[in-house]
Amino acid sequence: MSTGNGADSAPGHTSTTSTARTTRTAGTDNSMFSSLKIRNYRLFATGQAVSNTGTWMQRIAQDWLVLSLTGSASAVGITIALQFLPMMVFGLYGGVLADRLPKRPLLIATQSLMGLTGIALAVLTLAGHVQVWHVYLAAFLLGLVTVVDNPARQTFVSEMVGPQQLANAVSLNSANFQSARLIGPAVAGVLITAVGSGWAFLLNGLSFAAPVAGLLLMRTRELHPIEPQPRAKGQLREGLRYVAGRPELIWPIVLVGFIGTFGFNFPIWLSAFVSDVFHGDAGTYGLFNTLIAAGSLAGALLAARRGNSRLRLLVAAALLFSALEIVTAFAPGFWLFAALLVPIGMFGLTVNVTANASVQMATDPEMRGRVMALFMMVFTGGTPIGAPLVGWVTDTYGARIGMAAGGLVSLAAAVTIAVILSRVGNLRLSVTRRGVTFVPTPRPRELVAAA
Repeated sequence: MSTGNGADSAPGHTSTTSTARTTRTAGTDNSMFSSLKIRNYRLFATGQAVSNTGTWMQRIAQDWLVLSLTGSASAVGITIALQFLPMMVFGLYGGVLADRLPKRPLLIATQSLMGLTGIALAVLTLAGHVQVWHVYLAAFLLGLVTVVDNPARQTFVSEMVGPQQLANAVSLNSANFQSARLIGPAVAGVLITAVGSGWAFLLNGLSFAAPVAGLLLMRTRELHPIEPQPRAKGQLREGLRYVAGRPELIWPIVLVGFIGTFGFNFPIWLSAFVSDVFHGDAGTYGLFNTLIAAGSLAGALLAARRGNSRLRLLVAAALLFSALEIVTAFAPGFWLFAALLVPIGMFGLTVNVTANASVQMATDPEMRGRVMALFMMVFTGGTPIGAPLVGWVTDTYGARIGMAAGGLVSLAAAVTIAVILSRVGNLRLSVTRRGVTFVPTPRPRELVAAA
């Protein structure tokens, strides 16, 4: 963490500092959609828009199918846990592979495999033979492929756009994902009600043809390839030591770990609110997810417009996200609850994008696969612990207590890490007419001069 004004997420390495500075200075197009001027990134973004829409359709259909088969929020939690369990167990190894192998052919393989899992689940569901263990198995297999796909996809962004557009491209990736989240749940709600979950699974499986085609059509000469790292002993431990020695990396990762584990369990909470509190149907569940997505899309576009990432923004967004989650849990009416989902989505996405961009920009290119694997492992890999626990609390004490408990844990983590980062950066809290912010603590000589 920087010890200068504003506590920017500055790296400790000179070369990376130059990269982060270049992203914000002259010669860089800082418009909201500047990365889309790059042909390879346009192909990537188009393919991801299609497959992300299918992914959100499957997520909604999968959660609703499990709830229909079992009637249990805990079963939904188990499904989510199985999908993210491989990331928790094998996530770091996925990062090692992402650093060792060429990203583009690796992504062609992983995206193809992810499409096949959706098609297999569709066949079982449409044939009328699906059981809950089939959904569990499909979720686990998808998680295994994601172990490699996630760090490879995250780090491939820099190869497509270069360091100058990295922060913008990361934000647009999130905007892409959240745009799909607006469409996917709505379409899934209609499909589930009209013809059942199987068609949503089938469309998701077929949607992966789009990113594969985009990858195949890229001009490799226009990429900014990172030299694959040769196979060597100790590369996993090397990545862990690299992160442990850098406060600007370790604390954002810890913060998103807590929020990802306890604060992002919306499939559990929203399905419970729909069935137990508001007595709705699949369309209501899709509406709630769409509202969160609308807020998330707004947060992603604002992040793309900013073009930089600050740790103080990360902490502030985490505090607001957690507090809003607690307030929303006790919203007395349907429409107030629904309306509060929009700012929750906005601040939750701001946490994710700001942490992602600041960590990538503070990491040396040859370590980026391992660092981003750790980031994603912590962010999503804690779900096998958090989802069953949150599901049990929700089943036992109700949807309101379950959601409030997740928000309370996230809030405690955000406050604790805010204090740690302020001490690391030699900052203090300042309250002025312009608002609340962190400012550098005066040194003894400065205090004497001020006196």
